[in-house]
Amino acid sequence: MKAIRVSEYGGPSVLKLGEVPTPAPGPNQVLVRNHAVGVNPVDTYLRSNTDNRGPRLPYTPGSDAAGVVEAVGAGVTSVKAGDRVYFGGTVTGAYAELSLCEQAQVHPLPASASFAQGAAVNVPYATAYHALFNRGHGQAGETVLVHGASGGVGIGAVQLARARGLTVIGTAGTERGRRLVLAEGA
Repeated sequence: MKAIRVSEYGGPSVLKLGEVPTPAPGPNQVLVRNHAVGVNPVDTYLRSNTDNRGPRLPYTPGSDAAGVVEAVGAGVTSVKAGDRVYFGGTVTGAYAELSLCEQAQVHPLPASASFAQGAAVNVPYATAYHALFNRGHGQAGETVLVHGASGGVGIGAVQLARARGLTVIGTAGTERGRRLVLAEGA
């Protein structure tokens, strides 16, 4: 199968399209045919190895994607071949035609959501949720400032905070971004 591979740390030029063996799902694993892949800032940091936490080389980057279940391993009960799913985290990397995931990383994708929307859920929304509610303990009736509210995590934070009943004040660096933040309810 085709996959983007990183064989040395660096800028975008180190991303190379190559052929890798198609993974087979083991126990409690799911093989997903990717239809859309999320590109997150953390992927850039890891590829650049700016903080010396880069993955062991070579590797296929990416953790978020959405697609259709191709096959499941023994013990998988949450999804079956043919199901639409999104995932957050992968064993083999998301910048590929197929990704091998642990069952717990894979979630049903509603028919009303596009694959692109599914691929944009995990890192932005999990980060926003963690910041607002696990760390910030946000409660209905409180006010929260979301700096950079027009980015992926920012939009997630605005939407999640509003859904929980918080008043949101959001910032953005462009007029287009400010209009987007207002449209999301800040």
